[in-house]
Amino acid sequence: MPTIKNYLSLIKFSHTIFALPFALIGFFLGIKFLKEFPNTENVISYYPQSNFDKIVFYFLHNWHIFVLIIFCMITARSAAMAFNRYLDREFDAKNPRTAIREIPAGIITEKNALFFTILMCVLFIVCTFFINRICFYLSPVAIFVILFYSYTKRFTFLCHLVLGIGLSLAPIGAYLAVTGVFAWLPILFSIAVVCWVSGFDIIFALQDEAFDKENNLYSMPAIMGKAKALHVSEVLHAIASLATCFAGYYGQFGWLYWVGATVFCGMLIYQHLIVKPNDLSKVNIAFMTANGIASVVFAIFVIVDLFLH
Repeated sequence: MPTIKNYLSLIKFSHTIFALPFALIGFFLGIKFLKEFPNTENVISYYPQSNFDKIVFYFLHNWHIFVLIIFCMITARSAAMAFNRYLDREFDAKNPRTAIREIPAGIITEKNALFFTILMCVLFIVCTFFINRICFYLSPVAIFVILFYSYTKRFTFLCHLVLGIGLSLAPIGAYLAVTGVFAWLPILFSIAVVCWVSGFDIIFALQDEAFDKENNLYSMPAIMGKAKALHVSEVLHAIASLATCFAGYYGQFGWLYWVGATVFCGMLIYQHLIVKPNDLSKVNIAFMTANGIASVVFAIFVIVDLFLH
């Protein structure tokens, strides 16, 4: 009988650290640019105009939206990871690096993994229903994108970009949950996420270059080789850094934002300093540690800047 710990391991719950900080950025950005507060008289000029007061006021009246956003993040990502493990179970069983995963190891059955995926999808859609109409109407699109990624490695080396697009929905979705409208600033952050995630996923895929070739799976390392794939990752991370800087300029953020952006860009550079085509010993440090620091520290500085700016 699988335990909660087994399911948390199945979905790599700790990897939520990559997308959740950007969802929080989208949430707090939404409050900053909110024109009308739900569940109030909606006369915004009546309320204090500093970002700090707006954020506090929003939490007092609409704390449930924040809770629903967190649930959406958890359920969407859980569905995506569980489905990926379900679909890749035969490949995982062949690959020595992944053979210990829950499904090939027999800890969680295929049926239970699929049921868990469906349950998470349903819970995600239910959560969006209680947020607002646009989030509810777009929820099937979000589900399609995050589940579709699991198929892409079978036919395109652009699979890394599809993964990036899936995670990039976080800041846009959180912004929509608060405001109900699209805006350029969260889209800029989403562009940064697409390139950032795609770049570090290429680095992670370096470990499976030989396996992917042998099993006719598409990944940039398998198609291009390690060296060229790393160059593509560098370009993507350069674009992510530029998008982050442009978002700071466009959003007229304060100096705290730029401290966070410096750390974020620095961690991207660090990854490429420690991972080389002929030395993959530090891939996990680049993948988990560097990117975890990048996302969390950046989000903290951005959110504090929003509070104080």
